[in-house]
Amino acid sequence: MKVTVCIGSSCHIKGSRQVVEQLQQLINERNLGDKVDLGGTFCLGKCQQGVCVTVDEVFHSVTPENVNEFFENEIAAKL
Repeated sequence: MKVTVCIGSSCHIKGSRQVVEQLQQLINERNLGDKVDLGGTFCLGKCQQGVCVTVDEVFHSVTPENVNEFFENEIAAKL
């Protein structure tokens, strides 16, 4: 599974660093490093929609506050 987090300026201001750190922690806690490829990218073109994250090319809007729910529903549940 490929998870990509925008680290462009707009998403950075909205908390992309925290989102990346939390996703890294959740992936490590569950030993999913061999199943989840977490990466960063610049601007996904949807700057108004919060921290932009794609999971296997499907777009999601994530915040530092909802990253745990996002992880459970969009990553863990699909592995």
